[in-house]
Amino acid sequence: HVVFKSGSNIYLDRQLVSEQLATLEARLPAGVHAPIMTPLTTSTGNVMELGLTSQRVSLMQLRTVADWLVRPSLRAVPGVANVSVFGGQIKQYQIQFIPQRLMQYDLSVNDVLAAARRATGLRGAGFLETVNQRLIVHPEGQSVTAQELAGAVLVHHNGLNVTLGQVAHVVEGPQPPIGGALVMGKPGVILQVSEQYGANTMQVTRRLDEALREVRPALRRQGIHLDATLFRPANFIQTALANVRASLTVGALLVVIVIFLFLFDFRTAAISCTAIPLSLLAAVTVMNRMGYSLNTMTLGGLAIAIGEVVDDAVIDVENILRRLRENRHAQNPRPTVQVVFDASLEVRSAVVYATFAVVLVFVPILMMSGIPGALFRPLGMAYILSVLASLAVALTVTPVLSMILLGQKTLAKEEPPLVRWLKAGYRHVLLFVERAPVVVMAGVAVLTILGLSVLPSFRSTFLPHFHEGHYIIHMTGLPGSSLEESLRLGKQITAVLLKEPYVRRVSQKAGRAELLETRGPYASELDVDLKPNLNGEQNEAARADIRQATKKFPGLTFTVNTFLAERMEEILSGYTAPVALNIYGRDLNVLDRKAQQVAQVVHSIPGARAVRIQSPPGTPEVIIQLLPAALARWGFEPVSVLDAVQTAFGGLNVGQVYQGNEVFNVSVVLDPSERESPADVAALPLESPAGNYVPLGKIADVYERSGRFVILHDGGRRVQTITLYVSGPSLDTFIRLAQREILAKVEFPPGTYFEFSGMAEAQAKSHRELLVHSALAAVLIIALLSIVMMNWRNLLLVLANLPFALVGGVLAAFATSPSLSLGSLIGFITLFGITLRNSIMLISHYEHLVAEEGMTWNLDAAIRGASERLAPILMTATVTGLGLLPLALGTGDPGREIEGPMAIVILGGLITSTILNLLVLPALARRYGRFENAADLSSGLD
Repeated sequence: HVVFKSGSNIYLDRQLVSEQLATLEARLPAGVHAPIMTPLTTSTGNVMELGLTSQRVSLMQLRTVADWLVRPSLRAVPGVANVSVFGGQIKQYQIQFIPQRLMQYDLSVNDVLAAARRATGLRGAGFLETVNQRLIVHPEGQSVTAQELAGAVLVHHNGLNVTLGQVAHVVEGPQPPIGGALVMGKPGVILQVSEQYGANTMQVTRRLDEALREVRPALRRQGIHLDATLFRPANFIQTALANVRASLTVGALLVVIVIFLFLFDFRTAAISCTAIPLSLLAAVTVMNRMGYSLNTMTLGGLAIAIGEVVDDAVIDVENILRRLRENRHAQNPRPTVQVVFDASLEVRSAVVYATFAVVLVFVPILMMSGIPGALFRPLGMAYILSVLASLAVALTVTPVLSMILLGQKTLAKEEPPLVRWLKAGYRHVLLFVERAPVVVMAGVAVLTILGLSVLPSFRSTFLPHFHEGHYIIHMTGLPGSSLEESLRLGKQITAVLLKEPYVRRVSQKAGRAELLETRGPYASELDVDLKPNLNGEQNEAARADIRQATKKFPGLTFTVNTFLAERMEEILSGYTAPVALNIYGRDLNVLDRKAQQVAQVVHSIPGARAVRIQSPPGTPEVIIQLLPAALARWGFEPVSVLDAVQTAFGGLNVGQVYQGNEVFNVSVVLDPSERESPADVAALPLESPAGNYVPLGKIADVYERSGRFVILHDGGRRVQTITLYVSGPSLDTFIRLAQREILAKVEFPPGTYFEFSGMAEAQAKSHRELLVHSALAAVLIIALLSIVMMNWRNLLLVLANLPFALVGGVLAAFATSPSLSLGSLIGFITLFGITLRNSIMLISHYEHLVAEEGMTWNLDAAIRGASERLAPILMTATVTGLGLLPLALGTGDPGREIEGPMAIVILGGLITSTILNLLVLPALARRYGRFENAADLSSGLD
């Protein structure tokens, strides 16, 4: 098995993998043949877990039903990559030989193996040809029951037969288990279904439900209960989509209400609101052509953009309406078409450049790699496409509809009531600011400093907790703990968890399934399914209750996580934990010692939780050290001794029994009563070539010691890995402290070193990418704005709004959460793009008043320009904020975990930036702005 690392990408290109495999095959030593087989499907995660329990049939029969009825039905479903089975008992025919009886008849284990092979053998016999027929010769003589196997002749001597049943117990017994399962505390079978890469989880789940409906009657007739709700990611997807759709719908309704209140006219409101369905429909159509689906992230992008898609149309409609009203009451009215055209041109430049600035702000999000890129790129693409579509609607559909619906309409001389009321008080506020500019600006500066001073108190997190309504508990006992002990503890933990108010179902997978992972019987996964329709706070309360419940079991290590978080952590660190500390070296004993020391140091650091060594030493072993001199004295060959030991204690498959379409192994193994303690190993009698029976302890040293269950490697290097969770300090702060403590307290020999991986590395990388790409976007935005603004002073006035927007976002985030996630950082980026729009609109309108309408730049011009832009600025800020309000109020609910913090940051920044834009920016523009009319420019050129 070869594991390919994909760097910053989640998935590798198939062609790249093929080329690397070909290179690897070419470098193999001469004479080494390694055929490379690639699977037809690649699993990308669990799509369902279901449990089988019964009070009528045995665990062996239950496992047979799971393997030969349920599993094939599920694997045939399109989109399913694999179905792994945990628990139950795998049926096999066991010939449990008794050493004393072998000695009684002067027989050996090899005689038993040969007889078992003969009794279970199958042979073809060809065919017969007649004149007109071909007859298949079909011999039937295989022993297919335990009774028939017991009657197989072992040896015939002097007319007497010694059968297998005389020297062994021949039974239908369970194969030595490597895993077990409990469903609601009862022994059962759990089937874990994995979906193919690129498959749609909802579609695969629906197909699985159809397949299960077909097998349920057969299971019911056998008294088997099927529970298909142990784990269903589709439930979280449905809840998340419903929540985001609700936010989108409520936001759209609030936007429509606000637009009507401001415009106070059905026709003008309808023209503005037309941008919502047209923009969103255009964005969805383009995304569908690009291969994007409607998921929580794309819907979240549409929800964030819902308030902005009407901004361009609102600005255009408001200006057209204002100019038409002025024209209708002018002494020499102009043609309606000309008025609409001129009014649209008046704001077109500012609208286009403001929209492009918003789009450029999202460039850093589109350029993110790894998990952040996979998560946020669909959101960014949905947002950008919606905003660009709204720009197209504002430049084409809105003017045409305005001319059709407003061209012949009788317009009131006065503005809408809400706008009149706002403007009446707005002029007095501006005059107050003008009379005390120093006090106002000093207050702004103090508030900005106070807001920015809060930043160091935030904890930095990579991604928020996902509230899937399902938790996975990893339970780890002492190395060497038996499967029965893990199941016994799991039954007790299940009983405790089912008493919690939010818990609905609990199931346990102990050990592992075939061809899946390398987990020992001392490790288990418990799936805890919560009651439906829980909000974010209830999910967090359930997590706290589960963690509190696990504290009642000392000596066990527990970690509690969600499925999505685990998959992301596995991609980043290779383990189901956010932080992995890898210690590399050559000597396994040195690695074990240093891992123990490092684990103790890390555990003592505040915030460290669930510190676990992934390959802990201490697994009990029985060592059989062959003695060459004793072997030679008794005439034993080492391989023959090792074969006998393997057969006795591990079991050796010697054949298969076919019953219909079911196949069962036939195994030869030592009788269970003869293999109950380490002393039984030394007492195993072996027949020498001379016919003497010698106990194993005479030719080997048999003793107990601690060993390792698994030896880890990474890139050809031996490695010991420590995983942990961090609560309290930010992840990067904890990593820096841990590195310092480890280097100070643990001495590493030459060739041994450590490094951190996982979420800390991904978080640092994503922050670097955001910083670099944001700097690039900032350069492009400044270059774009320099084209719009007449001079550098006006450009600085536009950018002056950004710090105040930052303060609002910081204060809003601080009031709702002690940490800043990656979603919050992207919220700040989005906020900057949104706040630029209104600043550009105000400064551009000042330039229009002076350059096009010939006003002299003074206090009257500043107040008039601000008053005329009051309605569109308030309207666009309000509709944007109300469009985000449902997301912000539902922060933490399923589906809103990422978009909620973004919405909170944007809302807080919108409030402060709008205040600055309407109250402080006119005063700043009055003193520091530079606006010149055409006459001034001509005289300057002369």
